[in-house]
Amino acid sequence: MVLLHSPPGELGSLAPDFSLPGVDGKIHTLGEYQKNPVLVVMFICNHCPYVLAIEDRLIALTQALMPQNVQFVAISSNDPTNYPEDSFDNMKLRAKKKSYPFAYLYDATQQIAKDYGAVCTPDFFVYDAERKLRYRGRLDDSPRNPVAVRKQEMKEAILALLEGRPVATIQNTTMGCSIKWKES
Repeated sequence: MVLLHSPPGELGSLAPDFSLPGVDGKIHTLGEYQKNPVLVVMFICNHCPYVLAIEDRLIALTQALMPQNVQFVAISSNDPTNYPEDSFDNMKLRAKKKSYPFAYLYDATQQIAKDYGAVCTPDFFVYDAERKLRYRGRLDDSPRNPVAVRKQEMKEAILALLEGRPVATIQNTTMGCSIKWKES
């Protein structure tokens, strides 16, 4: 496992388009989420201990904010050849087992991860209604221990957007396992 920190986000940059298969059997695109005032794009996977440590908190946050018309989309871009736990079939099993309330998409070519500049799992991108990046940072201040959470940074950014307030420009980067890139 290679631990990485995400770089700071280029605030104001537009969300790259995507068209990816979901574990629900449908093709999902950026355009289908245009009606939502906030879009959260999350790069996750099945095997990373940093993702597993926040998974239940992420599910709870999604369930709490979806009624406020916040859309969450998770993407897995890991190489399933060297990391079979992250295969599309295993993504389907994980989503079903955990009852993911968000779309879980498969980036087989890894191009979408590259387009977003994702480097690790988890890696979070929060966009406003114009699909401009307003937050790239960690879920909260305790990546591995849910009991120690004191500040829910991503939730605060989302609520600021929903309330028409500015999002803090000082954002703490997330940390996690490196995206498992395919060998050339």
